[in-house]
Amino acid sequence: MEKTRTRFAPSPTGYMHIGNLRTAIFEYLIAKHDNGDFILRIEDTDQNRKVEGAFDFIYKTLSLCGFKIDEGPLNEGKYGPYVQSERLDLYKKYALELVEKGAAYYCFCSEERLERLREVASLNKQAFMYDGHCRNLTKEEIEEKLKNGEPYVIRQKMPKEGQTIIKDLVYGEVVIDNSVLEDQILLKSDGYPTYNFANVIDDHLMNITHVVRGKEYLDQTAKYNLLYDAFGWEKPVYAHVAMVLGEDGTKLSKRNGDASFMDLYNEGYLPEAIVNYLVLLGWSPESNQEMFTVDELIKEFNPKRISKSSSQYDVKKLNWFNANYIKKMKSDKYLELVLPFLKEAYDLSSKSSEWINHLVSIYQNHISYGKQIVDEVKLFFEDEVHPNEECLEFMKQDGIDNTISTFKNEILAITDWNVESISNAINNVKEKVGVKGKMLYMPIRIKVSGVMHGPELPDTIYLLGKDTVLNRLN
Repeated sequence: MEKTRTRFAPSPTGYMHIGNLRTAIFEYLIAKHDNGDFILRIEDTDQNRKVEGAFDFIYKTLSLCGFKIDEGPLNEGKYGPYVQSERLDLYKKYALELVEKGAAYYCFCSEERLERLREVASLNKQAFMYDGHCRNLTKEEIEEKLKNGEPYVIRQKMPKEGQTIIKDLVYGEVVIDNSVLEDQILLKSDGYPTYNFANVIDDHLMNITHVVRGKEYLDQTAKYNLLYDAFGWEKPVYAHVAMVLGEDGTKLSKRNGDASFMDLYNEGYLPEAIVNYLVLLGWSPESNQEMFTVDELIKEFNPKRISKSSSQYDVKKLNWFNANYIKKMKSDKYLELVLPFLKEAYDLSSKSSEWINHLVSIYQNHISYGKQIVDEVKLFFEDEVHPNEECLEFMKQDGIDNTISTFKNEILAITDWNVESISNAINNVKEKVGVKGKMLYMPIRIKVSGVMHGPELPDTIYLLGKDTVLNRLN
């Protein structure tokens, strides 16, 4: 049985967006479930969109996610080069082979002629489709035009009757009428292949067995299959996946301000939480389990359980996953996550490492992503508190002034400032005033911190320091 080989083939256009990363995750899991290879190939045939440094973003993203690249531009295997712009001679050779076989043809139509056809299609409210003008040029006419140096593209010659059947792991058998297939360009006039053509050549030459891509390319797969048939090559197994929609229900895009992986990472989201969340956008395990390590996903992953419907990116759900991962972090790793955000936001030079460690530790169960710590701990770095309307309203209740003045006296009496002595002071208020629960804790918390809810109250008071607490109580 041949070895399973999948490939992730992004364009080097900057940060990797969430939908693209999900495709990579599915491809990685399919390969590793079968002890196969995961290949990285860079599709840079559209040189205008190339972004400097994009290679590094792609490698860094996959590495942070814990995905080992078995072959790629930085670790070549025997099927390289792994960058399409370094494989141009190959594409031309195969395009000319198709011309020889009668499955493709030279097209010399000028841009002006094609523009006129587009305008006519637009006026008639029809999708533009090339009219096959150069399909039947004679051998002599072609030779004459080539001799005169006329620019040309090479187009695929599509059958105009019958049907092409696509077999897909997610959608089953899909039937496409050949009449809707345009004679697509395979080789552009600058000698670069189109994305569709380069894909087929590279997938075959790199022995790719499984191809995962967006459902929006499902119809295009008929053209791919016809190319495989023309060459007499075996087709890969396809799995088309429905789109990930943004929170507003439209397609995810950088233009809409949708987050990329690096944006999330730079905000303090954990790669393992992002991977865990994304894999469940459009795939479901057989059990009700939600939290998975990569190794568990490799074991469980079955591409037939990929959903046919679009899924919606939901930051609240991502935050839930990430918060769960943060709660389970070892304290030193958690400190590594949040400390850079604190250092950037506040002057910590006068704070001891014991104080900083204590501060971040009490928020480990309260934050959903690293950068959130900055807002949460604001009250420890401000001179005054700013309670909201709800807090001010709560503080108007009968008996609260008595609770606060009793607490103030208890704080004044503390000689050894620590969490235990502060806990005792709060308990003494409970005994003396006869209040408990939220009527005990909330007035004190609002008075000293300006907020209704937060981590353990004795810790909060300890970290604020005796002078600050007394100032606020006054």
